[in-house]
Amino acid sequence: MQALQIAIDGPASSGKSTVAKLLAKKHGYTYLDTGAMYRAATFLALKEGLDLEDASAIVAMLDAYPISFGRNTGGEQLVYVGETEITDAIRQPDVTQAVSTVAALPAVREKLVQQQQALAQEGGIVMDGRDIGTTVLPQAQVKIFLVASVEERAERRYKENKTRGILTDLEVLKVEIAERDYKDSHRAVSPLRPAEDAIHFDTTGVSIDGVVAFIESEIAKKQ
Repeated sequence: MQALQIAIDGPASSGKSTVAKLLAKKHGYTYLDTGAMYRAATFLALKEGLDLEDASAIVAMLDAYPISFGRNTGGEQLVYVGETEITDAIRQPDVTQAVSTVAALPAVREKLVQQQQALAQEGGIVMDGRDIGTTVLPQAQVKIFLVASVEERAERRYKENKTRGILTDLEVLKVEIAERDYKDSHRAVSPLRPAEDAIHFDTTGVSIDGVVAFIESEIAKKQ
């Protein structure tokens, strides 16, 4: 059976990562969380007190502290920069608020996209982000673009933060998500937008199992 490249794009908290992880596990594919890579770059910039628009300095930090992934004993993904595990640190509000600025830098995107494409060369990968189907894996056999209402996405982020011990105000989250949607869709390089051949799916009010089932039906068409 052909090892596919599966690209799942969409705005913040549209369900991309949760669904991508489940699909990768079911098919025995590699899962790559590209959003975590941009968050890691942002974490480094904040930690080192860098100007968030100084692309050359951030790229230099990524050379010094390369991003890698691992798993804990429960099979959950861990994120590292150099030897430091930063899985929870990159989900803190300061990183969330700054990541769109760093992700918009062409030199940072170029460096991380090269890494992402190298990892995907052999297929058998599920990758989620905002420009996977358009820029990172334009040749992917399955391209999905997930959306959901701002209200529902804020609720999801609120619950996720709560489980991580991060206290956030729901109304503030709604504003932040709407602002990030605007930034991500209006940046000059690789803006958030669906690929022309992507399948759209609105996850508002749909269970995770329902979203997975829908994408599974699309995967089956390509196998």
